[in-house]
Amino acid sequence: MTSPHSPVSPTPPAPPPLRIAIAQMEISADARRNGLTVRRLMREAAAAGARLVQFPEGCLSGCAKEQIADWGQVDWAAVDEEHHLIAALAAELRLWVVLGSTHRLTPPHRPHNSLYVIADDGRLVGRYDKRYCSHTELTSYYTPGTAPTTFTVDGFTFGCAICVEINFPPLFEEYGRLGVDCLLLSAYPVDSIFEVKARAHAATHNYWLAMATPAQTTHLLTCELIGPNGTVLVRADATAELLIGELDRHSPDFATALHTVRPWRASAREGEIYRSRRVADPRSVELTAF
Repeated sequence: MTSPHSPVSPTPPAPPPLRIAIAQMEISADARRNGLTVRRLMREAAAAGARLVQFPEGCLSGCAKEQIADWGQVDWAAVDEEHHLIAALAAELRLWVVLGSTHRLTPPHRPHNSLYVIADDGRLVGRYDKRYCSHTELTSYYTPGTAPTTFTVDGFTFGCAICVEINFPPLFEEYGRLGVDCLLLSAYPVDSIFEVKARAHAATHNYWLAMATPAQTTHLLTCELIGPNGTVLVRADATAELLIGELDRHSPDFATALHTVRPWRASAREGEIYRSRRVADPRSVELTAF
């Protein structure tokens, strides 16, 4: 118990705003070409003051069904070398990188559709493997993953999701329970309603949502950073390759979403505020009488 004269530990201040970059690059079937683009955009992100850069789904290896018709056509040696070159540049730039690529498994198992999390010292500190694959992906291309992935940069906690997972609300609720500040959603979207769903998830769970999509899909939507109240903070135009945005807990625009709505919804989902107020009343139980 704290006595009246005991010192009270002050609440730690919220971290300063965090600048992130979101890539909207053209993806090819050539890992060497993709790697050159990734590294160029990493340098541009670092020059703009970003601490983290996020890339679209499959941007290094190429995406199944789009650039890749069969895994036999992939130059895996080139993919592996590019992974290491990107990690080395991350260390040089002191930049966190979330990279969409394909993660090979032991034959004959199909690979994972993954996001590699590379820290600013060049270490691979985590990997998110797409858990909800489409029917074609599941039956012809990928092995599904099994777990969420979170990591922290300068006081902000991030989670990862990939493309068609936008259609599975429990995944986004799970990341809310895990306390993420920003969800990194890397995708290769096939319709424009995708953006509406992303904004709904951000607003429902009151976290930022960064959406990285390739240049090939700008006719449907462009990459953007969504605030914890569901508003679009910055959106790329169709010709941009890189979008810069900030996560700012001090912004008065997000005070209600972050400090009132988010904690209340967490308690509501847990349910005790409702269970404790239920009553034993026959007029409550009877459902067929006015």
